[in-house]
Amino acid sequence: MLHEIIEATRGVIDLLDERQRVAAFRAATDDELRRSWAYTPGPRPGVVLGDLRRDQRKAVHRLLSCVLSPHTYAQVASVMALEDVLDDREGGRRDRHQGDYCTVLLGEPGDDPWGWRFEGHHLSISVVVVDGRIAATPFFLGANPARVTYRCRTVVQPLRLEEELARELLDRMGRTARGLAVVGDRPPPDLLTGNQPAVGDIEPQGVTPAQLDRASRGLLVGLVRCYLDRLHSDLADDEFDQLDLDRLHFSWQGSARRGEGHYYRIQGPELLIEYDNTANDANHAHSVWRRRSGDFGEDLIAAHRSAVRHR
Repeated sequence: MLHEIIEATRGVIDLLDERQRVAAFRAATDDELRRSWAYTPGPRPGVVLGDLRRDQRKAVHRLLSCVLSPHTYAQVASVMALEDVLDDREGGRRDRHQGDYCTVLLGEPGDDPWGWRFEGHHLSISVVVVDGRIAATPFFLGANPARVTYRCRTVVQPLRLEEELARELLDRMGRTARGLAVVGDRPPPDLLTGNQPAVGDIEPQGVTPAQLDRASRGLLVGLVRCYLDRLHSDLADDEFDQLDLDRLHFSWQGSARRGEGHYYRIQGPELLIEYDNTANDANHAHSVWRRRSGDFGEDLIAAHRSAVRHR
């Protein structure tokens, strides 16, 4: 897995000219930049996808596809393509385009740490490599419109699984468990953590696995797995093995009716998953998977720096 990421990263680097290298590279030791991320439109450090040659764009896509699972690579491509759909709906007034995504290289293979970020509107993927270990959170996916329809039938819905699996869990759990899971009638307007550099303290709410029947517990684990499986299977399996599944909390806020605003959160000692669909008449979805101590490779970098000091 690491070998493929290294080769794909070098594939991008080798195709950049000198001007592009200046724009693309930042120091992995720049902690402020490494922790600064956003899912709103706007300029970002790095090289802009739409400004690259065809072979350079394909190299960036190869970089994404070697980290992402096949289905999530398709989700990412759909999220990017929706920028043109949104631009058309807005009459072009904000000049959106599916090429408005940036790649910034945080050092290069051989450095310790090193990594990269691919980011733009409704998309942020950060990869940090330290001592051969890989961190890939925060992982944000959003969509506006969240759902495109034809005669009430779905044509495109990039985050369909993230919504449907949560609804199935809510529908299948018993009345008592549902009473614990639904913690509010009004959803928050966005993700509680936003684009904060660290998760911070959020009081766990909702229902726990011990309060669910066996089938519902399986659905909760399946929903968590849906987020972790955004990554290549090797990476997702490593992340899953670190979870304390018995200490999860699932909570829902807002309406359970389709087409109305809703939000859910899954928390564990290290895990935070948030999903929000409230804006634009509940047709504008945000979702994120985060690790409390491991976002941006913080835990790996801290261990590395400690080892270096001791040496």
